Amino acid sequence: MYDVACVGILVADAICKEVNKLPEQGKLNLINSVKLYNGGCAMSAAIDMAVLGSKTAIIGKIGDDGFGSYLKSVLIDKNVNIDGLVVEKGADTSASVVIVDSSGERSFLHCKGTNDTFSYDDVNFDVIKNSRIVFVAGSMLMNKFDGEDCARVLKKAKEMGKVTALDTAWDDSGRWMEVLKPALEYVDYFIPSIEEAIELAGGECDHDKIADCFFDCGVKHVAIKVGKKGCYCRESKESKGVYIAPFIRENPVDTTGAGDSWCSGFLHGIAIGKSMEEACLIGNAVGAHIIMEVGATTGARPYEEIAKFIEENRK
Repeated sequence: MYDVACVGILVADAICKEVNKLPEQGKLNLINSVKLYNGGCAMSAAIDMAVLGSKTAIIGKIGDDGFGSYLKSVLIDKNVNIDGLVVEKGADTSASVVIVDSSGERSFLHCKGTNDTFSYDDVNFDVIKNSRIVFVAGSMLMNKFDGEDCARVLKKAKEMGKVTALDTAWDDSGRWMEVLKPALEYVDYFIPSIEEAIELAGGECDHDKIADCFFDCGVKHVAIKVGKKGCYCRESKESKGVYIAPFIRENPVDTTGAGDSWCSGFLHGIAIGKSMEEACLIGNAVGAHIIMEVGATTGARPYEEIAKFIEENRK
């Protein structure tokens, strides 16, 4: 039995450091390094949780190219089950160029690749059957899966008695709630970032009102990543929202994967029976470790280290 099945995107990240300006057209700028790392919301979450101590599985799609082979080898090395990993012949694996500046902030140039063709028909429901939690990660970046296919998968997961969770990515196409709303009634834990939550709520900036919008769509519990404020946590529409303070780290190295790592810590907490507020605290702590190393999952640590860090640094 797997603790969490992560459904969604896998990405090969070519991380470029340090890029404080882009070259003029036809010109060249020198940078310190270009290195290949694994990325993508579902893959990052599966690896982070595996390092934390959860048993995880991945459900997604890659191409039969060099990037795909690399991502598959990383998953195997990190003990993530790949029975749900589809390899599409002749297709390009999704990839990003991640531009990291001297402050650690990052920007992305992203090619959807096989994530764009992933669909309901690619989902291995035997993996979902053998999982306690089903986490859809990377909504808004899967053209065929977003919308009705996502809703069908989550509906079936609920019918199978599974706990469901969903996180979003930035929707460059501007579809937002038009695409996501059909799935929300089947989501137990909705865990977006504040930037995405504001767009989904039609531009609303008040956190309580944003959460109300999601509850009205059928979501059971809401936690919103609010950056330097940590996270906003709300058990139900009838309960009061609370803020869980972040762990401040000096001189972050790379924020790639920070949001995915928060989701990983949160869901690991849920999987081991922690309360929602305790799970948010774990999410904050895992995120605080990820940003101190280059790569979406490089800074992942076992839960014992995370728990000790929380005990030593909790205010």
